[in-house]
Amino acid sequence: MTEQLDPVVQRFVDAVNNGDRAAFDAVLTPDATMSDDGTDRDLRQWVDSEIFATSGRMKVESVTEGGRAFVAEYSNDRWGAMRTAWRFTVDGDTISRFETGQA
Repeated sequence: MTEQLDPVVQRFVDAVNNGDRAAFDAVLTPDATMSDDGTDRDLRQWVDSEIFATSGRMKVESVTEGGRAFVAEYSNDRWGAMRTAWRFTVDGDTISRFETGQA
């Protein structure tokens, strides 16, 4: 990879890969939103189901948009591995929105 992740986005990825819910929550604004495959979801419910209850992990493959978007192999205990695209709205040192879906 030539382009590096935005430091705030890197904190998001690290929190996911470390299974660290406190660090994950700390990188999001209190009113953060998200979408999955173009549909807005309840962030807390989705994160519980798709990341923390199912050992979600991401391996970043390519980075774009100044480090605020990437394609990764995402895996969890429910769905296995899939190629996913992620895009982030960074607000200062936190994330106010992320969008994900199959790549």
